[in-house]
Amino acid sequence: MEVNIENFNRVHFIGIGGISMSGLAHIMLNAGHIVTGSDIKDSYIIQKLKNEGAIINIPHNASNVDGADLVVYTAAVKEDNPEMIRAKELNIPTIDRATLLGEIMKKYKYGVGVAGSHGKTTTTSLISVLLEEMNYDPTVLVGGEVDIIGGNVRVGKSDYFVTEACEYTDSFLKFYPYIAVILNVDSDHLDYFKNIDNIKQSFTQFANLVPKDGYVVACGDDPNTMSVLKNVDRNIITFGIDSNCTWNAKNIKFDEKGFPSFDVYYNGTFIQNFELSIVGKHNIYNALATLAVCHLLGVDIKSTPSIIKKFKGTHRRFEFKGTLDGAIIIDDYAHHPTEIKATLSSALNYPHNRIICVFQPHTYSRTYSLLQDFATSFDNADITIITDIYAAREKDIGIVNAKDLAKLIRDRGNETYYIKEFTDIVDYLRSIIKSGDLVITIGAGDVYEVGNMLLNFNKKAAIGA
Repeated sequence: MEVNIENFNRVHFIGIGGISMSGLAHIMLNAGHIVTGSDIKDSYIIQKLKNEGAIINIPHNASNVDGADLVVYTAAVKEDNPEMIRAKELNIPTIDRATLLGEIMKKYKYGVGVAGSHGKTTTTSLISVLLEEMNYDPTVLVGGEVDIIGGNVRVGKSDYFVTEACEYTDSFLKFYPYIAVILNVDSDHLDYFKNIDNIKQSFTQFANLVPKDGYVVACGDDPNTMSVLKNVDRNIITFGIDSNCTWNAKNIKFDEKGFPSFDVYYNGTFIQNFELSIVGKHNIYNALATLAVCHLLGVDIKSTPSIIKKFKGTHRRFEFKGTLDGAIIIDDYAHHPTEIKATLSSALNYPHNRIICVFQPHTYSRTYSLLQDFATSFDNADITIITDIYAAREKDIGIVNAKDLAKLIRDRGNETYYIKEFTDIVDYLRSIIKSGDLVITIGAGDVYEVGNMLLNFNKKAAIGA
């Protein structure tokens, strides 16, 4: 469904506290619309929107949509939601989040959609920071909090728009990218997609949304991505480390904190040496994708090393949280086996004595469909703690539980424990942590609270002393 959003004065968001929905609400407020919304609980994101002028009610209630001209909803909102029912009773047009994002994107000459199974948030953030620092004044929508742009959204006044492009439920097929980025293609969201071939078909459709004068920027080292490109008739720019690509990283080194440095080559010609202030080989790929996109938009790449180095990452991506008795506490959003392996591989290059990992699986369907892959993801951890599965949009129908995963990891000879309650995890960690340990909370749910509880306990102890 295509809509002209300028025709709607008051726009109501069901689930306005979500990271993407809140960003869209901010953009609509900035464009002069009256924005109302609802959610199941309050948050700092909702308070921020209220301060900007949005009218938000907690929780969902049918009367909240009365007087709205357009209702926007997320994939998590079901047909039996009282506000959805009321909107239909009143014949108020309803569209999903992705449709609204696509309609906004359509208004920009140079829309960049960053897709991929992994790395979208970091790459979108890095592109956004580089364009902002180079005075391109982009409008940005990110799936995470970025300190340099002041949150998850930035409204500019130029023709440049940068957003994450998520494949789940084929959302990104509603977008209008001038540049489509494909970082990688992996098995995920198998509650929606049938298999990897189904996923590749979706990415092929996404790439072919690009106009004939646009570009597809894709990873030349990823076999699934290269398979997607076989069916794409567009201008293709590749990036990689191991294969011969348009953009290549060579002479890779890691410093004592695990931060990589590397030489960048464009069509075989040396451009510049770059240093990152974010860990991991996977972030070299994200940086290369960023350079490729920004070069296409006219940025002088030789002027960007200091900007790239200044970027400290987004919240919840190998984020330093604090120290406890000489141990370092890190939090990471990884929730797919490939991401977990990348995170723990990055940890190996980070100063540590032991790596202690606390993992919260995200959704039953993902845990069930990728269970064997998850089991092999924790080999680089010295101690692994598994807590209960974060349901998110799903219900527990008994197909899998966290104990199943803990047993499989333990069967590989890895020291592994299942601990249900966060308070018990904190107590256990406090009993074993030693100076020099690296404690990493991993997952897309609320497992970061474990790190917060650890550090807050340390503060209380200090105050008590």
